[in-house]
Amino acid sequence: MAAPRRAAIRGASPALLTGVRAALTILSVALTGVLAATAVASIHMARRVVTPALRRADTRILSLDTAAQTITLSRTPDTELPGRYGLFTSGTSDYVKLGTVLSEDATTVKRKLLTHVGVDARLSPDAAFSGWYYDRPEQLQLAHSPELIGSSVGPCPAWLFPAGDGEVWVIQVHGRGTTRAECLRAVPLFHGLGITTLVVSYRNDGEAPRSRAGTYTLGATEWRDVDAAVGFARRRGARRIILMGWSMGGAIALQVSLNSAHRGSIAGLILESPVVDWRVVLEYQARMMNVPHTVSGLAIEALRHEWTAPITRAGSAIPFDRLDVVSRAAELRHPMLILHSDDDGFVPSDASHDLVVARPDLVQLEVFEVARHTKLWNYDQDRWTDRITVWLAEQGFTEASVSADA
Repeated sequence: MAAPRRAAIRGASPALLTGVRAALTILSVALTGVLAATAVASIHMARRVVTPALRRADTRILSLDTAAQTITLSRTPDTELPGRYGLFTSGTSDYVKLGTVLSEDATTVKRKLLTHVGVDARLSPDAAFSGWYYDRPEQLQLAHSPELIGSSVGPCPAWLFPAGDGEVWVIQVHGRGTTRAECLRAVPLFHGLGITTLVVSYRNDGEAPRSRAGTYTLGATEWRDVDAAVGFARRRGARRIILMGWSMGGAIALQVSLNSAHRGSIAGLILESPVVDWRVVLEYQARMMNVPHTVSGLAIEALRHEWTAPITRAGSAIPFDRLDVVSRAAELRHPMLILHSDDDGFVPSDASHDLVVARPDLVQLEVFEVARHTKLWNYDQDRWTDRITVWLAEQGFTEASVSADA
């Protein structure tokens, strides 16, 4: 069979051979271009994952009525949510609190202002909608003190809110691309139950010291800074410590619970919209941004290896297997309450559901709907508060456990 093919090629016209060679060259160049573009896109995605980013505008201020104290925003899945929220702005105010939705149409949402905005106010159109609500500890009107937690990268700032007899503490850990102010919403709940709250920072979050690479490791090293906070709490008299993590802070809290030398002092975890498996999150976000699976897969693969760290700027390999707590569920030993919305929109709740299935003896899941990422308190504060209060009582963290058992 080989001989006839060779004969056919020898008998082909020069024009045909030239055409074939040209086509092959074009295909080769095109394939090289596609591969190069895929590689560039993958590296770009990998860098975005690990690089701390500034807050980005996600809505626009369309009008401001200082007489009625209302503000009209462009409509998004977040700005249309019921409840209380915050808005990062620029101009004469950098942050304002927002109340209920007063009216809406297909493209706009009018909300009540809960921060007084004066008649001479000038706000830039670009703004960022937030679940923070409180942006400074003084707004809680609770006694607190600034603290510094010594870690391997240096002193990490924290806020300490003493309460009760000081034996039960909760250490709150904020999420990716934000700061510890994110956690202030939960402080009054714990304070009212007699639980001391320590709100911490960690490397590369803009408040704590910078690591050598200056990039996130998605919990793989950040947990050490929170572990240092656990040691700090123990030295201050804490006997039982609850870890509460928001979003990536959930991933960090889980790593502390799995790796800490102080595991015996950790008595439970509360996770709000947590990252339980980073690969699930990154693949979901890639789909939301219409990033091809090939690109997202290569990005994750690039982040996994030490030799690609100089290219991805990750500083070191990201141990995705170690960060996958569903696959490590057998290692868990602390009771856990997860609060997650099936309409999260940023961190899908799939892995949270999977963790309950894997460890129903330890993990409880409160499923929300409509509420968006880390905005469960804002959307339904009563339900959020009641669920945590009941869980704390069930675990014996509060005196309410007596009445709950009665």
